[in-house]
Amino acid sequence: MTQMTIGRLSKEAGVKVTTIRYYESIDLMGEPDRSSSGQRLYGDEAVQRLSFIRHARDLGFPIDSIRELIDLQHKPGEDCAHVDVIARRQLAGVRQKLSQLEALEAELKRMVSACAGGSIATCKVLESLGDHAHCLDAHDAGLISTQIGAKL
Repeated sequence: MTQMTIGRLSKEAGVKVTTIRYYESIDLMGEPDRSSSGQRLYGDEAVQRLSFIRHARDLGFPIDSIRELIDLQHKPGEDCAHVDVIARRQLAGVRQKLSQLEALEAELKRMVSACAGGSIATCKVLESLGDHAHCLDAHDAGLISTQIGAKL
C-alpha cells in the first residue's frame, strides 16, 4: 500500500488540503495513519474516498447524504434500494431548484424587457426590486441564491 502525505493526497484527488481536513473533522474520512513524527499518512483508499466525495458534492449531494452513501458502501451484500432512495431524493431536489431557477429567469427577463431606458427615477428594474408587488410571480430566490452562492 502506498503511503502519501496530505499534500500528495490533495493533488491525487483534486481536493484542497483544507477540504481534506474539514472532511476529517466531520468524520467523512477515516482517521489517517501517522508517521513517527505525527505527519498524516494516507493510502490509495483515501484517494478513492475523496474522489467519491468530490464527485457526490459536484452532483449537489449534501454531506448527510454522502455520509449515508459511504456507510452503505461498507454493506456490499445489502439491497441498493436505500442508495436509490438517496439518489432519487437528490434528483427531486435538483428538479425543484431547476423549477425555481426557471421562475427566476422568467421574472428577470420580464424586468429587463420592461426597462425602456431613461432615468433612474423611472427604472422598472429598480421599481420591481424595490417592491415585490411589481413582480408577476411569488418567487423566492433566497434559497436558490444561497445555494448557488455556496457553490461559487
